[in-house]
Amino acid sequence: MRRSTVITIALATGFGGLLLYNTLGAQQVECTACVTFNGAENCAAASGKDSLEALRTAVNTACGTLTQGMDESIRCAGLPPQRPQCRTR
Repeated sequence: MRRSTVITIALATGFGGLLLYNTLGAQQVECTACVTFNGAENCAAASGKDSLEALRTAVNTACGTLTQGMDESIRCAGLPPQRPQCRTR
């Protein structure tokens, strides 16, 4: 294999590793939350840098299958989560 090919592979692998480390390293807290919207309930889990971000993401994810359209998504995302639970990774 040519030297330039080895260097390119090494740089691509290093960049991929750095990207993976930074992405997963920022996820410090994992939360689960349930949301009831229009008579239906859905629960979801999400992770984030803090409990506020993780909980907000869990609520948005739970709302995803319960809503149709942007108006309903916004209304659902504004509801308080039911049975929120968070843990540090």
